[in-house]
Amino acid sequence: MDTDSVTKNQAATLYYDGRCSICAKEMKRLARLKTDDLVLTDIHSMYADSSLPDTDTLLRTLHLREAGGNLLTGVDANVAAWSYTRIGPLFRWMQWPLIAPVVDIFYTRWARWRYERLYSQTCPPERDSTHAP
Repeated sequence: MDTDSVTKNQAATLYYDGRCSICAKEMKRLARLKTDDLVLTDIHSMYADSSLPDTDTLLRTLHLREAGGNLLTGVDANVAAWSYTRIGPLFRWMQWPLIAPVVDIFYTRWARWRYERLYSQTCPPERDSTHAP
């Protein structure tokens, strides 16, 4: 077994959308600040992994697999990822009990907008001519 796979198995992994310019910019910043205990993986360049949700689900929201195997999503994944940096404590407020529901609403709306902007079809579905009025 090579040492790189051992390191990755003991590290948390953040799955991000490398085709999203906003996401890629944040990952570049995170990559400069993170410890070796966090691996950043572009969803578009990874091999299929049966222990993860399907690609479409991964693209809809941020996912982080902790070293123990627990899967975090959305704001929790983001806060967990930044906890592998020296500025991680600055993100914890997003999980405070009175603030977390509001942050979740904003994140969910942003994630939906981002996904639709990048991956929704630009053409409306074709009508079935056999059922045309």
